[in-house]
Amino acid sequence: MSAIATTPVSSTVPNSAAASTSTLMNNTEIASNFTTFLKLLTTQLQNQDPLSPMDTNQFTQQLVQFASVEQQMKSNDSLSTLVSLQQNAQTTEALALVGATVVVNGATAPLSNSQATWTLNSTQPATATITIADSTGRTAYTGTFTINSGTQSFVWDGRGNDGKLWPDGSYTLTATGIDANKQPVAISTEVQAVVDSVDLTKNPPLLSINGQNYTMDKIKRIERPGYKTPS
Repeated sequence: MSAIATTPVSSTVPNSAAASTSTLMNNTEIASNFTTFLKLLTTQLQNQDPLSPMDTNQFTQQLVQFASVEQQMKSNDSLSTLVSLQQNAQTTEALALVGATVVVNGATAPLSNSQATWTLNSTQPATATITIADSTGRTAYTGTFTINSGTQSFVWDGRGNDGKLWPDGSYTLTATGIDANKQPVAISTEVQAVVDSVDLTKNPPLLSINGQNYTMDKIKRIERPGYKTPS
């Protein structure tokens, strides 16, 4: 909680004390320091002129302000508690996903044992040009395929156009499509992989999947071991 700088109230100048207090009470920063607000209010009461006491209406208004600030502070505490609970829930959920097989929107998949798999989603039947590049951006493979509307798997055997077998690693697929009228067709990609680790120092936590970082809201599905996405 940040401290609010205030001007000391002199007991010999009651009118100045009231003016200073009124100014600070109108400052939105007062809401961030309930203790200071209470001190200012009690100081004002202690230093008012007995021969010219504070107007009843004015005092009532300040009591209302006092109650409003107290309510705001309690609301802030409740919100802080809710945020803390949500963060704890996110941490627990993220830790539970380590080692799980998930599906995320993405274009980077691992090539292992001469196989890398992507899921393509097309808005309509199309002729797709598919290009696969390694982690350095070198093109490993490119080809043209006919794809259907909806979801289908694309499996690469790790061989380039020259028949060369590429080493295991992360590869990125790019797909562009056109329909029968040569109009562009939107093709999105998904990858299925294991959550390798979770970074709890970030808010929200970051999941490491295929060397890429994802937040939990990017996970579309959690797959059971051995499950194959329908073509």
